[in-house]
Amino acid sequence: MTSNSSADTLFQLIRSLEKSEKRHFKLYIKRSSGNEDLKIIQLFDALDKLSEYDEKQLFKKLKGVTKPQLSNLKNHLYKQLLASLRLLKTTENTDLQLSEHLDYARLLYNKGLKLQSLKVLEKAKELAKNNQKFNFLAQAISLEKKIETLHITRSTLEKTEQLAEEALEISNHINRVTRLSNLALLLYRWFIKYGHARNEHDEKNIISFFKSNILSNISAISGFYENLYLCQCYCWYAFIRQDFLMYYRYSAKWIRLFNQSPAMISVETGHYVKGMHTLLNAHFDLRNYRGFQDALREFETFSTTPVANHHDNFRIQTSIYINLARLNWHLMSGSFKEGLVFVPEIEARLKEYELYVDKHRILVFNYKIATLYFGAEQYDTAIDYLQRIINGSLELRYDLQCYARLLHLMAHYELGNYDIMESLTKSVYRFMSRMKNLTVVEEEMFRFLRRSFSLSPRQLKPEFEKFLEKIKHLEKNRFETRSFAYLDVISWVESKVYGKSLSSIIHEKHMKSMRKAQLHRKEKKLHKAT
Repeated sequence: MTSNSSADTLFQLIRSLEKSEKRHFKLYIKRSSGNEDLKIIQLFDALDKLSEYDEKQLFKKLKGVTKPQLSNLKNHLYKQLLASLRLLKTTENTDLQLSEHLDYARLLYNKGLKLQSLKVLEKAKELAKNNQKFNFLAQAISLEKKIETLHITRSTLEKTEQLAEEALEISNHINRVTRLSNLALLLYRWFIKYGHARNEHDEKNIISFFKSNILSNISAISGFYENLYLCQCYCWYAFIRQDFLMYYRYSAKWIRLFNQSPAMISVETGHYVKGMHTLLNAHFDLRNYRGFQDALREFETFSTTPVANHHDNFRIQTSIYINLARLNWHLMSGSFKEGLVFVPEIEARLKEYELYVDKHRILVFNYKIATLYFGAEQYDTAIDYLQRIINGSLELRYDLQCYARLLHLMAHYELGNYDIMESLTKSVYRFMSRMKNLTVVEEEMFRFLRRSFSLSPRQLKPEFEKFLEKIKHLEKNRFETRSFAYLDVISWVESKVYGKSLSSIIHEKHMKSMRKAQLHRKEKKLHKAT
């Protein structure tokens, strides 16, 4: 499962087109272009038939075309494709409609038709306000102020004062949104590179960074976008610090924002999809089994709606996040073998979407699938998936890079490959130490492994019991939860101590938690009744 998309941007664009979009392009180009432009239709057809970008094949199909001519043709075709898509998609997208209104207003103003331009701007402002698109609103107000300042438009003093107040209010709002969205973006990028805070030093840096960048007066925050980015800031802040309860609270608030303003789901579908993914992750980290199932059902229902399928991007992201959630469900419930049934389908989808899936997402899928195979006791296959991470780039997710190596080590241990265990253990220890990713749990794991090489099966069980005793109390320690979130070491050791499969140990915990939650709900109902 690798991301191997062609670097040619035109080829990527053509590959992404649906049949209706290809048909519209041909009608558009034949209607709007002269005979000399029909060469780009030939180029389009040639590229459309290629399974992979191959310039030699193109030159064979485009007789008499030189390399500089091909470059010019490709640039021209790319621009015409975008123009065709814009024409086709304008009515489906609020941002495109607003851009069109602003373009028309500027064209009318440049023609000297100032009053007509102001009328178009009123429409643009109304559309922007209804969809809370304040950046577009600021552009519309800026042009309106320009017209009112440079020309006599017979506007009243009251209207002019209202316009000035509106401009100031929008400016303040945009400033707050910009600061919050910047902070959310920087926190997210920190996580993509490093993962969770590895120690107190990381946490102090994140706390200091967050406090120095978050708005000082949060009570002044109002409107959908300010609250949306505030939720995102706190989600990433909590997630990095492994404060999973705070992470859950703000991911739930994120989705509640959309539930309170349902129209915004179609306006900001990408943010809604990401919010559902975040909420599912929060349930996974807290092992909220029922909450996870409810959220997944809600997300699966959403995936069938016209809004979710309106654009390629939304459809693909929804599919990816739902598949990740399904894998997480089998990991948290211990149903590893059942989860493996979905792997071929997931890989087929990832192959279908390879142009659009980023390296980070591939990394996560490989790790999740490897963990499923490990739990299902198919250690050789788990190693195959882990090798994809180990042999890949080190630029992303240092934490996953470390845990992939540790799980790889454990898979070899399970296979009894003791001849390589000593050197492999030293290698993994050095790597995790270099990445500053060693917690108490990992230190104890390495100590146990070093001792275990020389032990007989009879001597091994007491050592597992000692190991379990040393790490069990760390389950609630915030700086240790990272190791349990990525690698359920405690359940693995328990399986050795109690002579059960890892799958049955995790499944028993899942069932116990479900029974406890059910009892709690019954007690709550009884309390209400009395």
